[in-house]
Amino acid sequence: MFILNSKNNDAKHAKTVSVMTFADILKRSGISKRLIGFSLLTLLCLGTTNEVLAQQSTPSLTVPIAIVLEQATQPNSVLTSKLHAQDLAASGAQLGVSDSNTTGRFLNQHFTLTIIQDNNIKGLAQQVADWEQQHQGPIIAVGSDALLSTLLKHNSAQRLIINAGNQSDTWRTNQCQSGLLHTIPSQAMLSDALAQFMVLKRWQKWLLVSSNDPQDQTIAASYKRSAMRFGNKIVGQREWSFTTDLRRMAQQEVPALTQSKDYDVVIVTDAHNQYGFYLPYNTWLPRPVAGTHGLTPVAWHHSIEQWGAVQLQNRFNEFAGREMQNQDYAAWLAVRAIAEAATRSTSNKPEELYQYMMSDKFELAAFKGRKLTFRNFNGQLRQPIPLAQPNALVSQSPQQGFLHPLTDLDTLGYDKPEVKCKMDEV
Repeated sequence: MFILNSKNNDAKHAKTVSVMTFADILKRSGISKRLIGFSLLTLLCLGTTNEVLAQQSTPSLTVPIAIVLEQATQPNSVLTSKLHAQDLAASGAQLGVSDSNTTGRFLNQHFTLTIIQDNNIKGLAQQVADWEQQHQGPIIAVGSDALLSTLLKHNSAQRLIINAGNQSDTWRTNQCQSGLLHTIPSQAMLSDALAQFMVLKRWQKWLLVSSNDPQDQTIAASYKRSAMRFGNKIVGQREWSFTTDLRRMAQQEVPALTQSKDYDVVIVTDAHNQYGFYLPYNTWLPRPVAGTHGLTPVAWHHSIEQWGAVQLQNRFNEFAGREMQNQDYAAWLAVRAIAEAATRSTSNKPEELYQYMMSDKFELAAFKGRKLTFRNFNGQLRQPIPLAQPNALVSQSPQQGFLHPLTDLDTLGYDKPEVKCKMDEV
C-alpha cells in the first residue's frame, strides 16, 4: 500500500488518497491490466533475486549449540502445588533458535540446537564430550553447582558455557572464570531488586520467614545482605518447621508463627514451594508478603506486556503451549546472545563469540526496555528485574534514584569491588 502526502485539508479526500494501491496508480496512468500484472511480477522477482544474491554474497555460517539439562528430582510433597514443566529451559532455547534462524537466513546464517539431558552428572559429561567430538559450539547449562563444576573442569580456551539455570552467587563472586557467562539473574540481583522496591515503598521493617532447608537458608542470607545494603531492617526471624499438611490449619498456625512486634512486610524464602503460599492473608498483622511468594523478583513473568514483550509471550505460548518461565527466558536469552555475537563478529568459534560478548560492542535487545550487556568482571548479564505478583507486573528494578557510576543496572547484585575472583577484562 502506498500512502501519498497531500496538502488538501479535506479529511474525506485524505482518506481516499491514503488507500490507493500501486495498481490504482498504474491504472490512472493509462497502463493496461496485462502490463500492471507484468510490473508487479517483475517487482516480486527482483525482490526475490536480490535476497538470493545477498545470501550468495554472504559466506555461510553454521553455529551449533548444545543445551545441557540436569533433570533434578523435585521434592515429593503434598504441599507442592506448582510443578515444573518437563520442557523447562529447552523450549526457551528452541524458540531462541527459531527466532535466530528467522533473521539468520537473510545473512546466510544457521543455528542448530542439540538437547542433552540426564539426571546423572557423569552421563551428561559423557554426552557433552561425544557432542564436542563432532561440533565446536557454545554450551548452555541448566543445573546444579555439580553440573557447572563438571563442565568447567574440562573447560578449555575454546569452550563457551552460558549458565541459564543456576542462581548461586558463588559463581559470580569467587568461582567466576573466563569462558563462563550467566543469563539467569543471580540470587543477589533478585533480593536487591526487591529491597530497592521496599525502600521506595518505605516498607523497611521486615519479618523474615525461612526453614532449615539449605537452599532456603541461602536465599535468606541473600535477603539479609540486601536489607543491610539498602537500609532495610530485619525486625524478626521465624523458622518454618511444620512437617504436616496444614491446609486446614494455616489460619491458626501462620498467625502464631508471624506474631511479632510491628513489621511492614513478611519476606519468605521457600525455594521448593512447600509453605510460602500459606502466608498471604494469614499473617498476624495485615501486611504484604514478598520474596519467593507474594510479590516476587523474577527473570521473567507472563504478565509483562511492555517493550514489545507480547510478541515474545505469544510466540512462546504458541510454541510450547504454556507460559514462559524464568529458565525458559534465560535459555532464550543465551541463544539470542550467541546469535547476536555470531552476527556481529561473523564467527562461530566459541572463543571469538565469548570475546565479542564481553566487549563494549555487545548489546542485546530482550523485551525489558533496556539494552543488556555482560559484566566483564564476573560474566553476569546485566538486566532489569521485574517484580510481579501472581497475575500482574507491579514494578521493575532498578528503582529510580538508585545511582551507579557506570550503570544503575549494576546496583543489582554484586558489584565489581565485591567480586573476589579474577577474570580477564576485554
